Amino acid sequence: MSWALIFAPALLAVELPDIGNPADAAISPQEEQRIGENFMRNLRRSVALVSDPEVHEYINSLGYRLVSNSEQQDGAFTFFVVEDPAINAFAVPGGFIGINSGLILASTSEGELASVLAHEIAHVTQRHIARAVNRSSNMNLPATAALIAAIILGARSGQAGEVGQAAVMATVAGTTQASINFTRANEQEADRLGIQTLARSGFDPRYMPLFFERLQQASRYYKSDMPEFLRTHPITINRIADSRGRAEQYPRPEKSDLISDYLLIHAKLQTRYDQEALSRFKIALQGRAGPQQDAARYGYVLTLRHAGNYDEARKQLAILLKKDPQRIAYRIAAAKTEQIAGNSAEALRIYRDAFNISPHNMPITVHYGEALLEAGEAEQARQILAELTQRHDHEPSIYQLLARSETESGHPVDAHQSLAEYYYLSGETRAAIDQLEIALQLAGDGARYQTARIEDKLVQLRHESETEEEH
Repeated sequence: MSWALIFAPALLAVELPDIGNPADAAISPQEEQRIGENFMRNLRRSVALVSDPEVHEYINSLGYRLVSNSEQQDGAFTFFVVEDPAINAFAVPGGFIGINSGLILASTSEGELASVLAHEIAHVTQRHIARAVNRSSNMNLPATAALIAAIILGARSGQAGEVGQAAVMATVAGTTQASINFTRANEQEADRLGIQTLARSGFDPRYMPLFFERLQQASRYYKSDMPEFLRTHPITINRIADSRGRAEQYPRPEKSDLISDYLLIHAKLQTRYDQEALSRFKIALQGRAGPQQDAARYGYVLTLRHAGNYDEARKQLAILLKKDPQRIAYRIAAAKTEQIAGNSAEALRIYRDAFNISPHNMPITVHYGEALLEAGEAEQARQILAELTQRHDHEPSIYQLLARSETESGHPVDAHQSLAEYYYLSGETRAAIDQLEIALQLAGDGARYQTARIEDKLVQLRHESETEEEH
């Protein structure tokens, strides 16, 4: 199932040409990757993604836990969260999988969220989308990526019949209106492999049919406005029964009494979207002790901090840290509380201790880098952020922060190169070229290797910019 199609009319149904043997006709894995990367740049230019490093780290950690137990264990995947309360998710060629924040909040367990990811991973590993893109198409790779982005954006607006179609037609003017729609066979295969991946990853595969049932119940509210997908690819009783039958072939894993990162991320997202979050967390704190109460206390801390009640936030954090002193989320929350409260020295101490224990943790490094910059320690921030980009080279927000540290530490050429990377990954190719041209002027003739690298990048981006303008 393409989850993007459940609660919004996403991909416009179209007759695709017979592409024969998928192995012969489908685009290559290298082309898939390029389509996916182009798609991400198109998406970032038009849609807000959740930039919170803890949310990013969590969704990728969960995603790769599933990938490592899928049919493509060594595949390159990128998971990201879209800032949107609608229940939605989608997969794109090249292993790019998007999850709406609304879907995470709609899930009631990590197993349900994992079932969505496992299903989308199966669509990628089996190349369902790639097989629908014919080599004989008149569209080049950037245009194909723009098409997919236009379709998803049309779905996101809830007006795929108007906005999505107009965007598609603008993208592929002169060609047949096109989109990708998964077949029933694709869906059955994704269900089967998704359940297998869930079981291999230590999740109860029964979460998939359970989530199916919840989606089916939710769809009843749409009636005449039911999304197109539910008319042509309904979540039927038979499908639920089939997935439940497959899931029952696997033993039930043991339940854990330990708090999971899922519960903390769920609570964190609640503070962003639920105006009644504070009262809900306070009520939950009166319940039985356990993971759910700990997550509620964590969410309570975040809402207290947002309200400026730092003393009570510290009090609640002390309870959490006493119970689990090494929990990274708690350490970051403690440091952030001190940072916002104006106690920069204490915030730096907490961040530094956490960074020394987990120097490769992305959220800690980002937050520590921000705190160092606020404290005027730009050079140290530059060093740790530059190293971070070696492991996370597709995150524009990290390059933006790195550029700031390079500017403040006296490395202007590097700063403009980092800004160029930030703009490029954000879909602003022309702005990226402008930054590289400034960097080239500042570099002069003294740094030949650096100048050559900038010139090579300029050639690449100018070519891509020309291609984008043609389509």
